[in-house]
Formats: sequence, C-alpha cells, structure tokens
Amino acid sequence: MNQDLLQQLLEIVGEAHVLTGEAVTSRYPGFFMTSIGADAIVRPKSTEEVSRILTLCNKHGQPVVVHGGLSGWVRATQTKAGELALSLERMNVIEQVDPVNRTAVVQAGVILQTFQEHLEPYGLSFPLDLGGRGSCHLGGNASTNAGGMRVIRYGMMREQVLGVEAVLANGQIVSSMNRMIKNNTGYDLKQLFIGSEGTLGVITRLVLRLRELPRSNNTALIAADSFDQIVGLLRHMDAAMGGMLSAFELIDNSFYSVNTRDGRHTAPLAADKPYYAIIEALGSDQTRDAELFEIALTEAGEKELFVDAVLARSDKQREDIWAVREDLQHVVRDFQPFYAFDVSLPVGEMSAYMAEVKKRLHQHWPQGQIAFLGHVGDGNLHIAIGAGAAKEREEIEACVYEPLAPFVGSVSAEHGIGLEKKPYLGISRSETEINLMLGIKSLLDPKGILNPDKIFSTQSVPKQKAA
Repeated sequence: MNQDLLQQLLEIVGEAHVLTGEAVTSRYPGFFMTSIGADAIVRPKSTEEVSRILTLCNKHGQPVVVHGGLSGWVRATQTKAGELALSLERMNVIEQVDPVNRTAVVQAGVILQTFQEHLEPYGLSFPLDLGGRGSCHLGGNASTNAGGMRVIRYGMMREQVLGVEAVLANGQIVSSMNRMIKNNTGYDLKQLFIGSEGTLGVITRLVLRLRELPRSNNTALIAADSFDQIVGLLRHMDAAMGGMLSAFELIDNSFYSVNTRDGRHTAPLAADKPYYAIIEALGSDQTRDAELFEIALTEAGEKELFVDAVLARSDKQREDIWAVREDLQHVVRDFQPFYAFDVSLPVGEMSAYMAEVKKRLHQHWPQGQIAFLGHVGDGNLHIAIGAGAAKEREEIEACVYEPLAPFVGSVSAEHGIGLEKKPYLGISRSETEINLMLGIKSLLDPKGILNPDKIFSTQSVPKQKAA
C-alpha cells in the first residue's frame, strides 16, 4: 500500500487503529474464508472519520472492503493484496432509544444480540433474528438485507430500517436519518444501500423500527410424512394464529438425524420421518395464546397435517428444540467437503426443486450427503452438501443453482451475492436489471473502489467521462 496514504490514515484514526502485518493476518477472517488478505485494516470511530478515509482512498484509487462481524456466507468481505479493509467494529454505540416512537439510532458496528438485549428493559424488541446474532453487526445486516427466522411475520432487514446514514466513495455523507414509518417524499434513498453489500456506499448509522416485546411464546416441533403436509400446516397455522405466527422452520430427516445422533442433541421426536418443522407464535398473553396454539395444533392433527408433535412446556424445552435447528457444527464436520447454499423459490415448488437437486447430486456423487432446512414460511431453503472434491465445486454449485431457473427462483435468499454467487447472478436477474445495477454503481462509485468485484466485476462498470 502507498506509504503516504498509510501515514495519512494514521493521522485520521490514530496509530492504534491502523493494523498491518501480523496484526491483520492473525485476525479471524470469517468462517467461509481462510485469511484476511488486505494490506491494512483501518478502524474509524465516527461517520466523519469514514468520510475522511474514503475521500483519501478515492483520491488515490485505493480499493476498500468494508468489514462488519464477518459472519456472511458469500465472501462479500474477502480481501486480497492491495486492498484496505475498513472495519466498523469501533462504531458500536447505541445512540438513542425512543420508546414513544419505538425507534432507535445506532452506529453500524453494534452487534445484533447486544442491541436486542439492550432493548429488553424498555419492553421493546428488534425482531430480526438469525444464528449469527452474537457476532453480526447491524450495519452488515442492512448492507446484506439479512433475513433470519422471523421474516414470515416481520419481514427482512429492509422492513426494519427507517433511516440510513452512508458515506459515498468520494467521501460525501448522505444522511437520510428518517424516523417515520411514512415518508413519501420522492426517492427512498436508503434502499440504494440496503442489500448492496458495501458496493455503493458505507452504511455508518441507522434509524431502526422497534416492536413491542412479545409477552407470550409458544413453540412446537412436528414431524410429517410428506412435504404436502408441511405446506398445508403452514397455511393452517398462519390462519389459526391470527397474525401471531412468527417462525415456521423446515428441517429434513438428513439434518435432523445428524444433530440428534448419540452424544449430540436429544431428539424431541423420533428421527424416522422425512420432514420436521419448528412452529413459533409470539403474542401478548401466555395463557390465552397457549390455549389457542394447542387448539390450532389439535385441529391440524385432525386434518392429518402432521404425524407427531411435541410442545415446549418450558424455556429449556424451547431452547432444546431450537438447538436442533440452529446448531450447524455437526453437519459441517460430518459433510465433507462442506458446501452451504441459500436459495429461495415459491413454497409450492420446493418439493419438486429438492427432488431435482438430490437427483442431480446423486447422479454424479452417489454417496454424496445432502440436507435441507430453512425458513420455509418465507420460501427460503438452506442446503448443506458434502460431496466430491474441492476441484468439483462448480459442478456441485450447478446441481443447486441450475434447477432454480424453471421455478424462477433466486440464487440468494438472504446472504447476498458477494464473490460466491457472481457466476450465477444471471439465473435470477435479467441483463437489463444487471446493466441498471452497473449504471448505478458507475454513478456512485465511478472509480470502482468500494468492494470491487463483488456482486459483478468492476471491469463491467461503464467508465464515466471526466467532468
């Protein structure tokens, strides 16, 4: 890296907050990456410092990759020699909680779980919830438009964000810190940055919409003989719970069996059915809602929408049920080499899609392992595969992504594109859409310094003429 640039970065953030050499390579790179390849890491404390850093980097044509909690699945935070990592870990202040308007103002580096716990004394909640809650940053949740367990009720991160402050590639601060649910005054500029994976600007602060803390939680695990039962049960429970259904998580037998083997999690139900589902309903009165939940399940049983069920009667039982779904360590260890996928498609097409993926995989790798799980209530499937060798990665990816095309599915439901899914973006987006994205990238980052080569190649960005 240009030593003059490095010295100027030191002057902006202080010597302790520009890391080089072993201080970079020894840091945790994220689960899906082996190391941090950047020449340096700079750690600003404020939007103003981010602005000064990007102004400087834009002047020098210095590529910048934003780092949050490094919990993403698609290598959107991967760096290489010649790049600068911009870590927002020091920008971790919860600036304001407004209980009256049910909003909060936070810096981008606040950890999701820290924020959730901070809200409890106010009787408020932030409903976004996902397995990486203990490490992921709210800014990263916004830049990837994170989803998680409760999208079926509350929507994705996009629905939780009221306002954004972001810094453009040239250092300009765009402060659109709206605090209202309704603000229909022209273009909704924050949406440019939500889901753009740090390619259009660096999100530094957020205004977030809060919800009332639920006063009841009813959870059940069911087993089913067919996917048709799962689909019917989803509709039944959603209608019967009158808007309280907050999660409906699919687990297939392969994943369930891996996590409930001897010495792992205790199986709440026998591991002899093809499908399982975790059903969660959040409400306002535990006694009343528990009765409603049990009635709904009883009616579903009478309609033969499942074959077995267990209700959580305590917090411990609820945690045990969710642990079967959320614990990934065993499948990562058992499925080797391990591949993880995140796709979405209409719920009614899932059974045919899963069958096609299995068929393709086993045609090439008869002993290959595959498991399906995910947020079936909102059409999101996660797929774990253990098959082939590292050099066969592209063939395995083709087994997963190519069958999405006839179902008009998405190669990414909630993790973004990054580097991982660049070759497959065309399955889910038309040439016209991609060209429009490239045009927006060119307009906001004409030198292509922000997270270069993620989502699409910067070489594809049409160059603007100098003013």
